[in-house]
Amino acid sequence: MGDLTQKIVGYDLWYLKLPVTSRRDHGIGSVEGVCEVVVLRLRSEDGTEGFGEASPWSVFTGTPEATYASLDRYLRPIVVGARVADRADIMARAAYAVAHCTEAKAALETALLDLAGRLSGAPVWSLLGGLFRDKIPLSCSIANPDFSQDIDLLARLQEDGVRIVKLKTGFRDHAFDIMRLEYLAKNHPDFSVRVDYNQGLSVEEAPARVRDVALFSPDFIEQPVRAHQFGMMARLKQMIDVPLLADESVFGPEDMERAAREGICDGVSVKIMKSGGLTRGQTVARIAAAHGLTAYGGDMFEAGLAHLAGTHMIAATPEISLGCEFYQASYFLKEDVLEDRFQVKDGYVCVPEGPGLGGRPIVAKLDRYATAKAVAA
Repeated sequence: MGDLTQKIVGYDLWYLKLPVTSRRDHGIGSVEGVCEVVVLRLRSEDGTEGFGEASPWSVFTGTPEATYASLDRYLRPIVVGARVADRADIMARAAYAVAHCTEAKAALETALLDLAGRLSGAPVWSLLGGLFRDKIPLSCSIANPDFSQDIDLLARLQEDGVRIVKLKTGFRDHAFDIMRLEYLAKNHPDFSVRVDYNQGLSVEEAPARVRDVALFSPDFIEQPVRAHQFGMMARLKQMIDVPLLADESVFGPEDMERAAREGICDGVSVKIMKSGGLTRGQTVARIAAAHGLTAYGGDMFEAGLAHLAGTHMIAATPEISLGCEFYQASYFLKEDVLEDRFQVKDGYVCVPEGPGLGGRPIVAKLDRYATAKAVAA
C-alpha cells in the first residue's frame, strides 16, 4: 500500500478529439465527427498514477479549450506539491481558483480519487461511502436525425439486453417526435422509454407538445424548456401526470435547493461534469431525495474513463435510483481509450471492484488522438 501523505509531483494533460459513429442531435445542439474530451494524469512520488476525464460540451457546460486551459493554467498550481491525502482541501481551493469550469473540477476530483484508491488498494466507491449497488441499469439515447440508423441501433440494444432508451426530442418538428414514439410503442413494447428535450422547446409551444408526449406514458420527460425558465418548468410539472425531470436547470447543490423550493421538477439528472465532481454530484442527489425527488445518472459526450467515474458515484449513492446513461463508450465512440472495455452486461453497467477507478486509459491512444498535450518529461 502507498502512503497518502506523499506529494503529487506529476500533472499531465491531453486534449482529445475522439471519432464517433454517427451524428447525435439534441434540443440545443449537435455532435458529429468527433467528441472532444480532456484527460488528466496525476502522479505521486512513488510513481503511482491517477486519471480523470473532463467531457465538456460548448452549448451546455463549456468549451474543451476552456477546460484544458483551466486545468493547465489555474488548477495545476494548487495540485502539484500538494499531498494525495488533501483531496478535500485541493477541491475547496479549486472551487475558487477558476470560476465555473465544472468539467475541469470533475476531472481533477476523479484523478485524485483514482490516485488515492490505487495507493490504498481501495475502489473509488469505497472512498465515497461504500457500495450500495454492484450493477446499474443502462439507458441508451436515440438521437440520430436519420431514424433508420436508430432503428438498427434499437435492434442491437434488444440483442444486448438493454431495455431502457431515451428519445431525444425537440431538434426537429413535433411530427418527427410523435412518429418515433409510435414506432417504439409498436415495435419495442418491452422497452422503457424516456423523453428528453434538452431545452428544445419555446415557452409558447411547450405546453401542447409536452401534453402530447405525456400521452405515451414515458418514464419521464426531461428539460423541455431553457434552463433559466423555472416558471415554465413548474407550470409544465403541474400540467402532466408523467414525472418531469430537470437537467440543465440544475448544475450543482445550489441549483438543486432552488429547484426543489420552486417546485420545478419531480427528479433530476445528476452529472459529475455539470456538478463539478463526484462528491458534489452525490450532494445534488441527496438534496433531491430529501425533498422527495428522484435522480438518475446522466452524462455528457464521454469516453469510458468518465463513465467509470460516474459508475463509482452511482454505486455509492442510494439516492440515484433511475439507472445511468453511460452508453457512449459502447455505442457511440468508434474507439474508446480504456485498456479494458467499459463493462456492460445484459443491459447493466458493471461496477468495478479493483483499486481506484478499476480501469485506466492506454497512453498511446491518448497520444494518438491528442490535438494538444502538456506532458512532463
